[in-house]
Amino acid sequence: MSRQIALDTIHLKPTPRIAHTEYSLEYHSEYVRRITGGELSDPATALKLYDLWGIDFLWGVNDGLHGDWFSRGRATDMGHAVYAADGSDLRQPAESPFRTVEEVWAFDPIGEYGLPHREEQIRAYEQSIAWSREHRPEQLMTGGYYKTIVSGAIQAFGWEMFLLAAADLPKIERVLDGFFRFTKFHTDAWVQTSAEVIIQHDDFVWTSGPFLRPDFYRSAIIGRYAELWKPLHAAGKKVLFCSDGRFIDLAADIVAAGADGLIFEPDNDFATMVDRFGDTVALVGSAVDCRTMSFGTWEQVKASMDRTLELAPRCRGLIWSVGNHMPANISDEMMGRYIAYLRANWER
Repeated sequence: MSRQIALDTIHLKPTPRIAHTEYSLEYHSEYVRRITGGELSDPATALKLYDLWGIDFLWGVNDGLHGDWFSRGRATDMGHAVYAADGSDLRQPAESPFRTVEEVWAFDPIGEYGLPHREEQIRAYEQSIAWSREHRPEQLMTGGYYKTIVSGAIQAFGWEMFLLAAADLPKIERVLDGFFRFTKFHTDAWVQTSAEVIIQHDDFVWTSGPFLRPDFYRSAIIGRYAELWKPLHAAGKKVLFCSDGRFIDLAADIVAAGADGLIFEPDNDFATMVDRFGDTVALVGSAVDCRTMSFGTWEQVKASMDRTLELAPRCRGLIWSVGNHMPANISDEMMGRYIAYLRANWER
């Protein structure tokens, strides 16, 4: 494991091996206990797990001191599906507090949730970076923001009210501009910190792809990403864009807006991403799909790993990860075979 390998990868510098990250390893509590001999409640266990798995990069965002919108105004709880082995993360969706599209069109997130004092927010962000460097010294932990523009609108209104309001694109653009301004306060705060890498997360598409007109995405959404990223780049920081779903048809626009890397799921064909962007930006992903690990055979998983290894030399910067996280229903045997094979083959 090496923080420097992750940084060099994002900067498109040569590395001795492929950089590595995974999402949701901690859901595998029994597996973690077996390979580390410790409990996840013990901070030393996480460090040992990251060492055994060669984790160089840890995905992280921070929505700031006013990030809990439920305590500050109207927001929609869309629930949570079962992901943990014991089902403890199941949460039923709640009804949106917004009843009409007119309420949505009149909404201002800054007026609703307020913004913290700028200097206080900067200090809080810097403290989070200092914590990560002290407690995760061998991993690169990022700064970043989660509820960017579309994700912010979904969190506030819920999907149904957002889509109804989006039938009038000029009106919804004015609303999205409010979430842009709310986001920009936080990205501007990150500018003033020592964080080297910022994740801009926005679930702005579906599994099937864009749900709004492509020209609207380019002008109203991606154009605003570019404005978020100019101050970050001016401060010497790298920006990784992250979204669930299939955004491959908009990826070139996101790169043109200034993204230094793309974090993506297998809905975006890995080979195509490498063909289009492997020489220009960092890619965080692989050809491995967690669904194959959960429901397929080892031979199928190995084939997707071999495909990634075949394409890896064409990536100037690759951080290997399984798409869609690593849910608890992946067997311990599959976990063990996967990491053993990766570690045996990840040298450049």
